[in-house]
Amino acid sequence: MPCEKIMLIRHAERPSADKKFRGVSIEGRKDRESLTVRGWQRAGALVRLFAPSEGHFAGSALARPQALYACKADARDPSLRPQMTLLPMAEWLGAPLNRDFYHGQEDALVECVRAGAGPALIAWKHDAMHLIANEILGDDTIAPQHWPYERYDVVWVFDRTATSWTFSQLPELLLAGDRAEPIL
Repeated sequence: MPCEKIMLIRHAERPSADKKFRGVSIEGRKDRESLTVRGWQRAGALVRLFAPSEGHFAGSALARPQALYACKADARDPSLRPQMTLLPMAEWLGAPLNRDFYHGQEDALVECVRAGAGPALIAWKHDAMHLIANEILGDDTIAPQHWPYERYDVVWVFDRTATSWTFSQLPELLLAGDRAEPIL
């Protein structure tokens, strides 16, 4: 059976331009392509959002992912943040992390995700979130067309119906400072 639910998140927190918040590799070394300490906190907290230990989800729109997808890094775009965001989830679930698609291959990503089974979770870069949403929905008037640079705290949820896909947003509310309002 094809995928019935797709959940889309932005990768967790990135280093700040002013270098106040620096990226840290999984080995603890300074790395501008990695998550910040807060980003690693979010990556860990996402495990409980999408795989709660007692089975009670924070929102009825969420589901335990059976497939995980993250943007692939390359020389042109070496950021590891999407992969790092889902690394704790992949380890917890014992699930592989699909890193087959580069930034710019959103249409191929969506085609692959739709063909898969079970709920899917995608971590991607903020400047292409609307492209993924538009490809899933087949429409560019339903989901917001701009993901704010400072927002890391929202889940976009797509549910398959008999004839199309629906779109909803859910605030993560995982860390201090996370906002409850949706992206407009």
